[in-house]
Amino acid sequence: MLESYLGAGIMMLMAIGIAGGMVVMTSMLGPKREFADKMEPFECGESPIVSPHQRFSVKFYLVAVLFVLFDIEAVFFFPWAILFKQLGMFGFIEMLLFILILGVGLLYVWKRGGLDWE
Repeated sequence: MLESYLGAGIMMLMAIGIAGGMVVMTSMLGPKREFADKMEPFECGESPIVSPHQRFSVKFYLVAVLFVLFDIEAVFFFPWAILFKQLGMFGFIEMLLFILILGVGLLYVWKRGGLDWE
């Protein structure tokens, strides 16, 4: 029974090996020049333009939550696409209803100005 996981295990080991190898090779072969601006913990070596402690607008968090919401709902398309033929017309109509509900929600947020970035 465990031999069915052999391919996944080999792939996982290869991915870990490649990622680890890249980290090790970068630290061994990469440039090691240090200067004051590079050692600051903000903006990847650039001097900060504004304070990192400034407050963000509520719109930023609203857009972030909407992105996560629609991103998670988009995950439901993959299993539906795989089982499309088996689900038949019932699955097709259910997905149309799902897309319609998503569209109405997106239209509501759009009309309320939730996607306007100021």
